Amino acid sequence: MKNKLFILTIASVFGVASSCNEDDLEKNTNPNNLTTETFYKNEAQALSAVNAVYAGLQANNLYNREYFFLHDLLSDDNQSGGPQLEAPRGQILNHVFDASNPLVLAVWRGLYRMIHRSNLVIENVPKADDVLVPPALKNRIVGEARFLRAWAYFDLVSLWGRVPLMTEVATAPADNKARSSSEDEVYAVIFEDLTYAAENLPLRYTGSDIGRATKGAAQALAARAHMFRGEYAEARPLLNEVITSGVYSLIPNFIENFREENEFNSESLFEVQFTEAFGDSGGWNADGSGIAEITFRGQEYGPNAWRNVIPSNSLVAEFETVANGATKDDPRRASSFYFIGDQFANDTKTLTTTDVQGDVTKPSWKKYQMIYKRDTENSRSGINMRVIRYADVLLMMAECENELTGPVAALPYINQVRARATMPLYPTAQYPASTKEEMLRAIVHERRVELAGEQIRNRDIRRWRKQGKLAAEPIAGFQSGKHELLPIPLEEIDNNSSLTNADQNPGY
Repeated sequence: MKNKLFILTIASVFGVASSCNEDDLEKNTNPNNLTTETFYKNEAQALSAVNAVYAGLQANNLYNREYFFLHDLLSDDNQSGGPQLEAPRGQILNHVFDASNPLVLAVWRGLYRMIHRSNLVIENVPKADDVLVPPALKNRIVGEARFLRAWAYFDLVSLWGRVPLMTEVATAPADNKARSSSEDEVYAVIFEDLTYAAENLPLRYTGSDIGRATKGAAQALAARAHMFRGEYAEARPLLNEVITSGVYSLIPNFIENFREENEFNSESLFEVQFTEAFGDSGGWNADGSGIAEITFRGQEYGPNAWRNVIPSNSLVAEFETVANGATKDDPRRASSFYFIGDQFANDTKTLTTTDVQGDVTKPSWKKYQMIYKRDTENSRSGINMRVIRYADVLLMMAECENELTGPVAALPYINQVRARATMPLYPTAQYPASTKEEMLRAIVHERRVELAGEQIRNRDIRRWRKQGKLAAEPIAGFQSGKHELLPIPLEEIDNNSSLTNADQNPGY
């Protein structure tokens, strides 16, 4: 079921690449050690290099743990579930964080580690002999690295704004960069990377390569970035190519998108891979020094586990129910959340109040929970984290069509998502007289209930806020003029000689 392509085999290369004194390196050279000059020579080494970039996604400061915490707690979809969140996480949830917050620093570091590893591939793989690494494979590998670099930079620019732009391998402290002159400068790199990736990545992979970045993933990510900037005309053709490619479709059962047995299905454009095949070795320090194949998402959010984060009251209320006047209950509500009385462990157990810590009247997350087939999360999970789903592509297309053409053009795309959920379709007759604002409200609703808990909502709120499309500010504690951006980590300012306190984002 799993295709484990993310085993890190070149930690020594990354250690050398980040060294800062060439004289010392020369004096201590071990002819048996690999360096950037002696590596990247054949196909196996080139593939190992890009696999190491993917491995960065599994790190503790990204999808192993901290990435989902940061995005989920910045949105309005979550609240504290247990007795008390750890202080750094509680600060994020309540919007009382500053530049010393460890969670903000952790994700910043994880993203720049991805960029550094990507730069190594982009710079060195093209130098390999064409006989040992065929040009088409070189281009594909570089395309994968550029997709991953663009993914990291999009997170950085959408959360922090202007950031240091590293497009070459850093080998010494003097290689530190100041903040980019503008966000446009960062986006230029993102779009250039994703254009290259889309031109050089395949539509599909087979065998052990399944799970690598594809053309469709690059196009969908580029569309996300354009929509964050309000560039709907640029996003629409990219989404249309994904939709008309014939590669993707919605799977019949919504909840199967978040279970282990149905990974890499027709709805998935990109996933971060995990497995329990290696136990939980290295799980808490998922870096280049060990195996990092598990995620703690289930343990952190699980109803009979730590339950640190649970769905917010407003998210639960967003789902259509008969009790609130809808014609039927939205089945995605029961697929997204566990309630007291629900069954788990292959329907052999029932969730009771004694299983759950905190307020037992509130539901817990069901997405990405291993207990659908076992008693407990066991402090680890091998369920892949879905980064881009086809449902998101359809809803992005609906939003683009609504902006550019009008509500009627948006209906086929939003209704595909509702039809899979067996929810009543929006009638065509209703929308010729309706406004774009009414359709946008429908899209906002659909995105929230369909993509809840998938690290999407935070960025949606940020882009709609920038574009003046929020009817009201949904985030408690949000301060205008400050929380639009995260603070540049204090440790980064202290360690980067090209940054000073004057470079800090407003309000921090």
